[in-house]
Amino acid sequence: MRIDAEFPDGPASFVLGREHLGQTLSAFLRRENRPLNTRCGEKGLCDACRVELLRPDGTWESVRACQLPLDGSRDLRVRVPQRSLLAYEPQVLEGYRVNVPVAHDPIRGTGLGVAVDVGTTTVVVQIVDFESGQALARASMFNRQMHFGDDVLTRINLCGMDGAMLAQMQRAVAHDTIRPLVLQALEECGRALSEVGAYAFAGNTTMLHLLAREDPSPMGVAPFTPRFLGHRVLRAEDLGLEPRNAEAHLLPGAAAYVGADLTGGVFASGLVYDEGPSLLVDVGTNGEIVFRHGDRLLGCATAAGPAFEGSGLTNGVRAGVGAISHLRLKDGTFEPELELIEPEKFSKPLGLCGSAYVDFLAEGRRTGLLGPNGRWAPESLAAAAGRMVPTADYGPAFRVAQGLGRSDIVVSLPDVASLLQAKAAIAAGILTLLDRTGVEPAQVRTLYLAGGFGMHLNLENAVRCGLLPGFRPEQVQLVGNTSLAGAHLALVDSSVLAELARIGSGMEVVELNLDPLFEDRYIDQLRLP
Repeated sequence: MRIDAEFPDGPASFVLGREHLGQTLSAFLRRENRPLNTRCGEKGLCDACRVELLRPDGTWESVRACQLPLDGSRDLRVRVPQRSLLAYEPQVLEGYRVNVPVAHDPIRGTGLGVAVDVGTTTVVVQIVDFESGQALARASMFNRQMHFGDDVLTRINLCGMDGAMLAQMQRAVAHDTIRPLVLQALEECGRALSEVGAYAFAGNTTMLHLLAREDPSPMGVAPFTPRFLGHRVLRAEDLGLEPRNAEAHLLPGAAAYVGADLTGGVFASGLVYDEGPSLLVDVGTNGEIVFRHGDRLLGCATAAGPAFEGSGLTNGVRAGVGAISHLRLKDGTFEPELELIEPEKFSKPLGLCGSAYVDFLAEGRRTGLLGPNGRWAPESLAAAAGRMVPTADYGPAFRVAQGLGRSDIVVSLPDVASLLQAKAAIAAGILTLLDRTGVEPAQVRTLYLAGGFGMHLNLENAVRCGLLPGFRPEQVQLVGNTSLAGAHLALVDSSVLAELARIGSGMEVVELNLDPLFEDRYIDQLRLP
């Protein structure tokens, strides 16, 4: 049996042996170093790995590669669109703003350190010179764990169901992701691997457990108990990294879902020393929020889900080259004006990323295309008729653009519902923390917005759609990748490790599912202002 595949970079042919029968197409292509975007963990719950399959009658059929078994009954011919590949070029935020003074007291006297932001979706590596304290080079890529599942809970559950998954997860992030990034960054700055004396890893608690090959499955069920939260020192060898004897520092966190990425952000942003009232908000698959009021530091995580990364949406993609990053709708006609990420590399867009979806919610409400309940406003459908595309399953969808291939890029009502659920989770989490001290959004001195998604948001639209409920754009300060900043600072100032531990142990972690008013706030925030 043969598979003839048309990839965006050209055709490829594969011969299947008996050992491959019974595998899915996505599993086979992954082993052939052609991984697809199996972001739901190959459960058939999303459309990220869809390919076109030539039927015996000569027509093309769209199928999920993760649900297509290779049974050996016939040769296959498939077309793989760009958006279904795992390896399309990401747009990863590497910069950050540090709002605290630090001493030059590195954890090693000479040589190099490696700061690593171990994100659920992306990993960023930064080479740091101990003598100067300066960053020399950075490199980033998607976390290779992604083909096991899009979010931490999926990966936790996989480890609980299959004991072999833990080693596979560690290898995916350490050997297959971090190691090549370190080599790439070292090559960029002309330094040698033998000069590396220490690593500092920041990330959410699940990512650090998987990196250390510690079973995260107890964090998947109440009472959500991590195996460790404090500062842990290993050898690089324990993680499958080099040089073997380099120190590997896993930074301290606060709770199962309030990790070292957030304690690093609290420190690097300056929130820990802010007179307040102030907020740190990192919008991702988990919306992580810390509120400072007086001497109190309250933190929570809210399950926004991966909608803001495009997962589960009709034409959603992660922020990468060729994605629509921003849009504006013209009054009256609803004609979209689009911005693409590096448009010179693609003749047509791949899909919509999270910042564009936020724009769509705000613009749809502003122009009257969407009602407050997130449905198409009946009085606007006539004017929008030329852009509405009928669908078999969920009524008319709004056509944003024509994408690569023959398909339209659309926003459907189920897409809008998923986005409203994600923004409502973030908004309700913010309001719950503020309510603990009786503070209103208008009274917040500074909202520090962290992470790559935040850096690329249109702040006015984030406020208008209710993602940042009741705030004003001028209250918001963009601080970037504060997780990476925390790792960098821990390398160049040895006192930072103790400060991060103090932040983690002193934080009051609010379990939103136990707050009696959280559900009511969540339901209220499902509407568009």
